[in-house]
Amino acid sequence: MHEEALLRDLVRKVNEVSASYAGKPVRRIELWVGALSHVTAQQLKDRWPTAAAGTAAEHARVEVSTSTDLDDPRAQAVVLRSVDLEDG
Repeated sequence: MHEEALLRDLVRKVNEVSASYAGKPVRRIELWVGALSHVTAQQLKDRWPTAAAGTAAEHARVEVSTSTDLDDPRAQAVVLRSVDLEDG
């Protein structure tokens, strides 16, 4: 399914960020969803815990901004905007 492949890729990217900081746990991620992306913010939030289970990102809070601009050049994309790691 398209959503699972998308989530696997996002989890991989988020865990790469964590690994580059000695595997610090991920506290929060921020995503941007284009108007034509064919995935909703709620789908991403609902499926994140399963997709990230057993990784540094499994307890991350997922925040999603959704665009309504059909003419945006990224309208079909889901963009990882930020990854916040635990302090310490």
